[in-house]
Amino acid sequence: MVWRGDATVWLSPDAIAAWSPAPNGRRGGQREFSNLALETALTLRLIFHLPRRQTEGFLNSLLRLMHVELVARDHTTLSRRSQGLDVTLRRVALEGPIHLVVDSTGLSIVGQGEWAATKHGGKGKRGWKKLHLGVDGCGVIVAQVLTEGHADDAAQMGELLDAVEGDITRVVAHAA
Repeated sequence: MVWRGDATVWLSPDAIAAWSPAPNGRRGGQREFSNLALETALTLRLIFHLPRRQTEGFLNSLLRLMHVELVARDHTTLSRRSQGLDVTLRRVALEGPIHLVVDSTGLSIVGQGEWAATKHGGKGKRGWKKLHLGVDGCGVIVAQVLTEGHADDAAQMGELLDAVEGDITRVVAHAA
């Protein structure tokens, strides 16, 4: 059997208990889902680039597979209540120093002039930028610098190293 992908989702007992909010003590209808439940759905939406309706179905499917007696909120509530929530993906803090790999790639800047020149013949204006990346041993981008196309990697190394949070054990870069 070949495994082409695997997603592991785990909800702690505290998260399951906090799925439904405590009564707020005010008159009227009470909220059925806590901010934690909505943040969970919206985080999955960010990770998998899903529309709200698909997020609702995906989360309900995950909860069923996990045999957890919870339901995901509908897409309308996700849309309405997400405006008051700050949902951002946070990088998992790495323990200990990292192994940093540095490389760069050229980016072609093609504007309307280049497109029109290609379509109708002739020469257009083309520009280049260079993206210098610092990646940890797990493949997570920890530093980046965007420069003009003629900038070399060695000149950007100081800025890349300054952008890395924490200690570095080793730096690997090509010898160009």
